[in-house]
Amino acid sequence: MSKTTYESPLASRYASREMLYLFSPDKKFMTWHKLWVALARGEMELGLPITKEQVAELEAHMNEVDYEAAERWEKKLRHDVMAHIHAYGEQCPKAMPIIHLGATSCYVGDNTDIILMREGLYLLRDKLVKVLSYLGGFADKYKALPTLGFTHFQPAQLVTVGKRATLWMNDLIMDLEEIEHRIEHLALLGSKGTTGTQASFLELFDGDHEKVNALEEKIAREMGFERLVPVSGQTYSRKMDAMVLGTLSGIAQSASKFATDLRLLCHLKEVEEPFEKEQIGSSAMPYKRNPMRCERICSLARYVMADSMNPAITASAQWFERTLDDSANKRISIPEAFLAVDAILNIYANVASGMVVHEKVIARHVAEELPFMATENIMMDAVKRGGDRQMLHEQIRRLSLEAGYQVKELGLPNDLIDRIAAEPMFGLTKEEIETHLNPVAYIGRCPEQVEEFLDREVKPILERYSVALEQQDSALTV
Repeated sequence: MSKTTYESPLASRYASREMLYLFSPDKKFMTWHKLWVALARGEMELGLPITKEQVAELEAHMNEVDYEAAERWEKKLRHDVMAHIHAYGEQCPKAMPIIHLGATSCYVGDNTDIILMREGLYLLRDKLVKVLSYLGGFADKYKALPTLGFTHFQPAQLVTVGKRATLWMNDLIMDLEEIEHRIEHLALLGSKGTTGTQASFLELFDGDHEKVNALEEKIAREMGFERLVPVSGQTYSRKMDAMVLGTLSGIAQSASKFATDLRLLCHLKEVEEPFEKEQIGSSAMPYKRNPMRCERICSLARYVMADSMNPAITASAQWFERTLDDSANKRISIPEAFLAVDAILNIYANVASGMVVHEKVIARHVAEELPFMATENIMMDAVKRGGDRQMLHEQIRRLSLEAGYQVKELGLPNDLIDRIAAEPMFGLTKEEIETHLNPVAYIGRCPEQVEEFLDREVKPILERYSVALEQQDSALTV
């Protein structure tokens, strides 16, 4: 490959081979060929003067693209679809007169775009499920490990490491539902003609409306679709592109939220992404272990979220039955969104499969904050022994401020328990107070919530996609 021209990092660094192939010239133009075969076969079966020999000739060369001939014709005709019609026709001279019969360029262009987007969604769906399977194992393993919860990134009530993972998973399940919905509702454009009226096909079939409809249905079935766009101009509504990229943006949002959480946990030294033995975290600071994979997720996700605006704006700016200001944008925005989300999910799976949990660090952080969290239970215990709730509340408030000063201003350990034990008002010994410092007493139903979530929400998904999980390569390259 030439080192003197720009190349997309999405292709050279990030996306997988299968996603790169999906948006390759080979996949695109062979799909054009398949659509021309489906069109010719359908027209033949419905009585047009097309022979089995012509269809067979098209089928014989369906997976062969003569790029040299297509390039030669495009230089002459300045039209990519017509160039490939002529190149295909040179391969299939008997079928040349009937290739693309009655169709417009969008017959191959738009239908191919829909087919590729659907196949891309299938790939992303299966990779998302793989991430869910890794996170599910992580959540189950750490479902009862207490850790500090954070609101506003300030210590809050305890949760568990596994419960936090279910929040990441719940976002992904919403994304999976969106992918499934989008796959189910993607419809093929079919054979609508130059302005969506099917006039050319009505002319071919001598005014037989039933045959015009039957042709579309035959093409849809051959291309694996149950649904057809009911009405269109020359193109399918560009809202379809906007909806698909909205789904991809949703995945990016979820992945970025996970990666941001993990970057913060890495700062706390509680949970870290995988780090290979020979990996270098910083060129200047050898000791560093930067969360570079999660940073990459956030970086790519930001690109996808911004990119998803492209088809939204394009959809809003289309004129009547067709303009061409969508074409150049579509060629870039849609493939690159798929490539970027593919990369995001590959990295996400890699990180989720090897997160490192530092339990002693987590326990230390919990111990530092637990005295503050235990004050309500301590106060209730003192009330049961005859104390005044309002006076105890005020005393705890004052003692908490004093203990906070020790921690924040003097850098000393949290001595709140000692201060409470020294106050006769509470009537509790230090040993009695320390019975309220078991972290497990403050995690509520976290373990049960994890178990219920995995059983009710995640397990059915993993069972539904068990074949896809088995087929995926467990060695993920990042």
